[in-house]
Amino acid sequence: MAEIGGIGCGCRGVPGGNFFHPGGFSLKSCFLEQRTRRNRSFFRNVSMIPSFKRGRLTTKWSSVAGNSRIFSMDAREKARSFVLVSSKHKKVPVFVMMPIDTFGIDASGCPIIKRLKALTVSLKALKLAGVHGVAVEVWWGIVERFCPLEFKWSLYEELFRLISEAGLKLHIALCFHSNMHLFGGKGGISLPLWIREIGDVNKDIYYRDKNGFSNNDYLTLGVDQLPLFAGRTAVQCYEDFMLSFSTTFEPYFGNVIEEISIGLGPSGELRYPAHPSGDGRWKFPGIGEFQCHDKYMMEDLMAVASQEGKPQWGSRDPPNAGCYNSIPSGVPFFEGHESQDSFLSDYGRFFLEWYSGKLICHADAILAKAADVLRRRQEEEKRSVMLVAKIGGIYWWYKTSSHPAELTAGYYNTALRDGYDPVASVLSRHGAALHIPCLDMADSETPEKYLCSPEGLLKQIHDVSKKRTIQVTGRNTSERFDEMGLRQIRENCVQPNGETADECRCISSSHWFAL
Repeated sequence: MAEIGGIGCGCRGVPGGNFFHPGGFSLKSCFLEQRTRRNRSFFRNVSMIPSFKRGRLTTKWSSVAGNSRIFSMDAREKARSFVLVSSKHKKVPVFVMMPIDTFGIDASGCPIIKRLKALTVSLKALKLAGVHGVAVEVWWGIVERFCPLEFKWSLYEELFRLISEAGLKLHIALCFHSNMHLFGGKGGISLPLWIREIGDVNKDIYYRDKNGFSNNDYLTLGVDQLPLFAGRTAVQCYEDFMLSFSTTFEPYFGNVIEEISIGLGPSGELRYPAHPSGDGRWKFPGIGEFQCHDKYMMEDLMAVASQEGKPQWGSRDPPNAGCYNSIPSGVPFFEGHESQDSFLSDYGRFFLEWYSGKLICHADAILAKAADVLRRRQEEEKRSVMLVAKIGGIYWWYKTSSHPAELTAGYYNTALRDGYDPVASVLSRHGAALHIPCLDMADSETPEKYLCSPEGLLKQIHDVSKKRTIQVTGRNTSERFDEMGLRQIRENCVQPNGETADECRCISSSHWFAL
């Protein structure tokens, strides 16, 4: 998932075009920037997807949190019956995201909360400023750091107590990834140390590209059902973590904790690490590379290909798909000649269905566990907690027929196929909301030569969410204090016919809307 940092707000669409926070301040005056200026060292924004300001490319890292709206249920029909309907005129809370360096590791190797006293003062200041809650990342690499099934929640118990005592609410992101790449490998939160010890011996528990480079930010989905982790599968590890969290913090559910986002991949997003940043392999607007060269993924590919009667299709990913920084032109797989092994060929369709299908099964397995855990707690306590899953906002090369950057990320979305409908279908089945970035982005702000369309992507997501009856939440990709950015957020959340998205949130250093 994207790392948390910044300030966000949630608010309903109000006739007349202005947005208001619970205290009645107009966001067009950027009240949060003024009221939190002295706290900016503790609550700041970074974002994940490359964005453009005044023609320049900038790279930041973003975050997630949200507003309580639905129960997590097994079926779409049940989920619909538990939607907490709110008036479009209702004022919805403002939230602040914790910065990515809130947590650190001390000299003894134990996790700590940095600058605890200053953080306590900042929380009180935020409450006085009218902020409603705080979004916190809960790291697997902190809680189950040293030994399997040895969960140490004391750090989060202290942090949640401080936030609750300050009169603030919580949005939680359960993080099964690492953010060490943000710190050049010299800081941040890693995967649990016992997982890394397994990875030192068996690097195939991580995603690999065609050159054998491993990405140790997240376990490959090839190990989801393999008992390689002290006798447990990866999915069982995630389930045990979620169960321990729900047991420990059950008293907070519904009254303090309003939302739980489930990490499903790199940066918490349901996708492959096809566009790795920070290690020099990829830069915008490269198409990225397929990530299926760990032995477990390749064994599965070979087995499926053999079942199809095409064993020759199971020994490789597309050999003519370019490299990380290729552009679609001149890359045979993405140019679309049916006579070649392109994305339109029988082989291309087979591979892409397998590659994207593995990602869908990964989401289905983990969200089923998460929905079951939340449902049991909510049925016992009659409290609402919103379940959320994030996807990446892969908007570059969207206007091409092959959508190559989306294909390498695992979204089988082309001019001829809706790749987000299967994702929405899984989320609908488990009563989860879909979270996507890019709400602040306009096509006109992106370079024409890269055929970007964040607006087209958002429209497609809105359409499929309506079809599958799921809520859509979102965030802005970069800091936006300007009028144009706020206007774009509103246009992306409010449809031309006057309808509003079920829930559009914007995460930035100042704005987060729920429409």
